[in-house]
Amino acid sequence: MKPSSISFEEAAAVPLAGLTALQGLREGKIQPGQKVLVNGATGGVGTFAVQIAKSLGAEVTAVCSTRNLDLVRSIGADHVIDYTKEDFTKTDQRYDVIFDNVCNHSFSERRRVLNPKGICVLAGMGGAGVKEGQAIGRIARNLFIARGLSSFTDQKFAQYMTKVSKQDLIMLGDLIQAGKLRPVIERTYKLNDAPEALRHLDQGHARGKVVIAVE
Repeated sequence: MKPSSISFEEAAAVPLAGLTALQGLREGKIQPGQKVLVNGATGGVGTFAVQIAKSLGAEVTAVCSTRNLDLVRSIGADHVIDYTKEDFTKTDQRYDVIFDNVCNHSFSERRRVLNPKGICVLAGMGGAGVKEGQAIGRIARNLFIARGLSSFTDQKFAQYMTKVSKQDLIMLGDLIQAGKLRPVIERTYKLNDAPEALRHLDQGHARGKVVIAVE
């Protein structure tokens, strides 16, 4: 059921991105007080991941560009890293869970900032800026490496497929109703403007979700 506290447009933005974030963070086995980093914190999935991790009691670091720093702070990030100025894999900070929604770093770089028994959740398996024809090969390669590292080291690289789940949708609805989660919508387009909306998404820099309203 749609939570009464949000509009139909906001509700439409929840299911796939919200489920992807929730189920991915569950793979990370987050415990209250753990340090969690969300790489790619301002896209559709990332904005949900930041908020859900906070609702689970984590200390959240969000990685984003300069123009989105205020956005991630407004949705609860405890710390922010501007990737245009700093590489999170070269800092001295270590994380219990990395929710990697971009996959723009090597496995060795991510292992460097992951605690000895930490978990890196691979949400964006294809990587940023990858053409569709190249994505399948990169995903297969990443899965192979992730499984190998998870088998032979204490650090784990979790892979998963988002599944439609009534119980998970209810949980997301409860978080929204409790004021712990809100969809971030960059812009709502009319149905006639759907091609423009798709062109905007193809640029890869949407802030939160883009919604098409059918009137």
